[in-house]
Amino acid sequence: MRRALLMGRFQPFHLGHLQVVRDILEEFPQLIVAVGSATFNYLEKSPFTAGERIWMIHEALAESGLDMSRIYITAYPNIENNAAWAAHLKSLLPPFHVAFTGNALPHILLKEAGIEVRPLEMINRELYCASEIRRRMLEGEDWESLVPPAVARIIKEIKGVERLKFIVRGESDPLHW
Repeated sequence: MRRALLMGRFQPFHLGHLQVVRDILEEFPQLIVAVGSATFNYLEKSPFTAGERIWMIHEALAESGLDMSRIYITAYPNIENNAAWAAHLKSLLPPFHVAFTGNALPHILLKEAGIEVRPLEMINRELYCASEIRRRMLEGEDWESLVPPAVARIIKEIKGVERLKFIVRGESDPLHW
């Protein structure tokens, strides 16, 4: 059975990601959604923990009516040795046949490891962009319409907007304590 891999930081998971998942599942019987940079959190670009992101993704996919028996959701940490990264990733995940990524470095590293890599075909990338969503959270603008309802509920439950505002004040940076 052919299995695809979708990698991303998902900070947060948004409607563009949801559409990519739907598109991949039209072609592949199974999908691994792998949350990258799993050890980074409480940072401006990475405000949510890996566990929170897995939770958001699971709830969003289940809520959207997708067959969850076809989907694995997991997380992987970064490692400093880029030359060993693809082998490290493969050791952490179920076997996969093709990887989808929007990031140039994983694309190169996986391709050099002999893995088929395809670019993400995102809808309206300027709007459905985690950086834009985080900016809107900070500015008090509408962000909820850009994420699945389950993601908005979880972000509210964990007080994610308040966390992000706290983070940008610099108080969560241990280098400034």
